[in-house]
Amino acid sequence: MQTHSFIEKWSKKKTIILPVVVGEELELRLYTGPQDLAIGAYGIAEPTGKVFTDYKAIDLAVIPGMAFDKDGHRLGRGKGYYDKLLPYIPAVKIGICFPFQLIEEVPAEPFDICMNTIITK
Repeated sequence: MQTHSFIEKWSKKKTIILPVVVGEELELRLYTGPQDLAIGAYGIAEPTGKVFTDYKAIDLAVIPGMAFDKDGHRLGRGKGYYDKLLPYIPAVKIGICFPFQLIEEVPAEPFDICMNTIITK
């Protein structure tokens, strides 16, 4: 799901923090505008702004996925980036996807962090 217009709209009113792939981890960085984006490891535009580590200050986390289920389980791309990051973020977590990505059941492990809600377009 494309989130560019959502990010642009809300960046004028809220602090937006976006993930950047750094090796085997996700690093969070401040979004300062489209002029400060660079193509990252997976061909996705990523912010080049200041690193953000105050995870407790995050009010809301919008999380992408390949699939979600009604219980809030998330299926990623298999690298575990969000599995490593999400335990540190106590904020409400909203999974975003297209309707066809909302499936009956996503395989889940005890360490998986569930989304509080799922939003489809």
